Amino acid sequence: MTCIEARGLRKIHRGGKGVQGIDLSIPSGRIVGLIGPNGAGKTTTLNAILGLVPYEGSLKVLGRDPWREREAMMQDVCFIADVALLPRWMKVWQVLDYVEGVHPRFDRARAEQFLLKTDIQKKARVRNLSKGMVAQLHLALVMAIDAKLLVLDEPTLGLDLLYRREFYITLLNDYFDHDRTILVTTHQIEEIEDILTDVILIGDGRITLQDSMDNLAQRFVELKPRPDTVEAARALRPLNERLILGQSLMLFDGVPQNELAALGETRQPKLADLFLVLMGQSRLNKGAVA
Repeated sequence: MTCIEARGLRKIHRGGKGVQGIDLSIPSGRIVGLIGPNGAGKTTTLNAILGLVPYEGSLKVLGRDPWREREAMMQDVCFIADVALLPRWMKVWQVLDYVEGVHPRFDRARAEQFLLKTDIQKKARVRNLSKGMVAQLHLALVMAIDAKLLVLDEPTLGLDLLYRREFYITLLNDYFDHDRTILVTTHQIEEIEDILTDVILIGDGRITLQDSMDNLAQRFVELKPRPDTVEAARALRPLNERLILGQSLMLFDGVPQNELAALGETRQPKLADLFLVLMGQSRLNKGAVA
C-alpha cells in the first residue's frame, strides 16, 4: 500500500521558493528521510502533505486529498514540528486532558506510562519544562495516538546529543511497528542515517534522488585508488573526486564494487557525503541550464 503519492506537485511562494512539479511515492511501513538544504522545498512539501496549503498537481495521503479531506486524513496522521506547538500556560495533566478530549484515538494510559520514564511532572507547566522535556512530552502524546503516518519536521532541533539520541531510540523501540510510516526532515543527517529505510533528496524545489537505503548501498561506492590506478579510476567516470590529505577519493554510481576494489580501497559512502555531492551537482546543472 502507498502512504503518500504525488504527481506534478507544485507550490510556488513569492520569491520563487517552493516545489516545482515533484513526483513522490512513499510506501506504507517505511521510515523516510526528506533531506535538503534551507529553501529546498522541504517545508512546502510537508505543508502540502499535511493539508496546510493549496497546491497544483495530484497528491494523495493515505488515499485522501490533504487539502479537501484534511479533517478525515488527520485522524490518521500525527505531526511534530521543530517548535512544539503546546500551550505554554498549560500544565502537563491539562495537556493530556485536552488531547484526550479532542482525539478519539488517544490512549491516555500509554502516554502516562511513557512519561513515567522521564523527569516530567504532571503538575509542571509547559513553560517550565526544558526544550528536551517538551520534545519528550510531544513524543508521548504522539506515541499514544494510533496513527498511520507520523511527520517529523526537525523534531530534535536545539536539543543536546543525549536528548536527540533518546528521541530516536524511543521512536524506534516504542512506536515504529512496520505498519506505520514515518517521514522525517532534519539537518542532522548522520543521526538518522541508521534508522532510515528510504531517502529523498530535494534541492531547489526538485527531487534529486529517491531510493531505498538498500539500493543506495548497492549503487554508490567510494573509492580511494592506489597512486598507480588513479587514471584508470578516472576513466570509469566518477561522480565526484576530491583530495583528502593529498590522496584522491572518488564517488561512483552504478560501477560494480568488485571492479573498483581492484583499483584500491572501497567503502559505502555516508549519506551526508552523498548528499553534499548530489546537491552540488544539482546546483551545477541548474547553473548550466540557466
